[in-house]
Amino acid sequence: MQPQTPARPPSTGRPLEHPARAAIRLEDVLHALSDPMRLRVVRTLAQESGELSCSVFDLPVSKSTTTHHFRVLRECGVISQIYRGTAKMNALRREDLDALFPGLLDSVLLAAARQDLRSGGDRGSLGSG
Repeated sequence: MQPQTPARPPSTGRPLEHPARAAIRLEDVLHALSDPMRLRVVRTLAQESGELSCSVFDLPVSKSTTTHHFRVLRECGVISQIYRGTAKMNALRREDLDALFPGLLDSVLLAAARQDLRSGGDRGSLGSG
């Protein structure tokens, strides 16, 4: 008998608009990934196998700016967002991005990690920095 994965709680609240896979545009994805805060969010999500609540991300910007960054990532198709209870959950749309732009996400993540090594910091971590 195979172990069962726990069921996710159902979505609640208003649905959030996401582009269909076919509507995701390379220039929009590149624009979204060009911002250090949004790249930080994507790097964190790439390290996780599931969804993360917005409250997990400790970005050194205001709450309204953080909300803006998540909206840009969602509207360009880099992440998906869904309400679960009162939490807005985020997941990387890796399958869609890899299908449309093979190797792009991995290349960007690798380049960001190498940049951190060159600069001696870890700008992709959740803590401030």
